[in-house]
Amino acid sequence: MFSTSSKAERTAEEAWEYLSSAMSSAGEAASVATDRGHDLADEAWRRAVAAADALAGRRPGRPWGLLALTALAGVAAGWAAAAYARRALARQAAQEEQELAETATIVAGH
Repeated sequence: MFSTSSKAERTAEEAWEYLSSAMSSAGEAASVATDRGHDLADEAWRRAVAAADALAGRRPGRPWGLLALTALAGVAAGWAAAAYARRALARQAAQEEQELAETATIVAGH
């Protein structure tokens, strides 16, 4: 029976061989691909590199661009909501002022 470490080593070696083969296939496909095929080959290459990084124990980087875009979208939504609320409060204040003026005219006219 094989020990756990040798089984893990064999699994890692098989994964590395499979990954190496996939990376070389993706590289070859990228060199001869059409536009759509080129996009697929680029995606295959990106995934192969991510898998190689994972096998090497490297963690993926944070998606700073996506995080910044999300933060900007949140700021824009907050600004829009605040502007809408200010306009709604101004309309409500103007309407109440008009009602008070009409009420004062009716009371003063009596």
